Amino acid sequence: MAQESRDASWFEDLVRSHSRAIVRYFARRAPVDDAEDLAAEVLLVAWRRRDDVPEEAELPWLYRTAGFVLANYRRKRTELPVEDLPDRPTRARVGTDPEVSALFDAELRGALALVSDRDREIILLHAWDGLDGVQLAEVLGISRSGADAALSRARKRLREAWGQRLEL
Repeated sequence: MAQESRDASWFEDLVRSHSRAIVRYFARRAPVDDAEDLAAEVLLVAWRRRDDVPEEAELPWLYRTAGFVLANYRRKRTELPVEDLPDRPTRARVGTDPEVSALFDAELRGALALVSDRDREIILLHAWDGLDGVQLAEVLGISRSGADAALSRARKRLREAWGQRLEL
């Protein structure tokens, strides 16, 4: 798409269509209080690099960018270990989003803590962010078949981790 058509109207449509998904992405991976600021940073990158945003694949591009923003954010902060999260969410943290409240399920947190960072990210991108195989491949920077294989392996390892927790 030519730069002339990537104007303020294009950007407003991008924000309207995808900002909620990007905020939810960060709400699942960083302190909820920082989710909107981190999403704004992703959207700022999208505006600055609007010619690089692929047409019809905006959301995967935004998720990939969000991954870089999150990595930078984490380098600047000390993360709260999964086991230190409260057992019960507060209403302010969870609000009305059932997906965010699922993060507080102790068994799920425990199983997710046992898989690798990459497996966890693949599972979250697919299950919680709703990325299909093509979008997942784009975010991960690999082929579609590679993304399908990575998702299959990540699911298998999560099932194994879940089984380990049940045996304890």
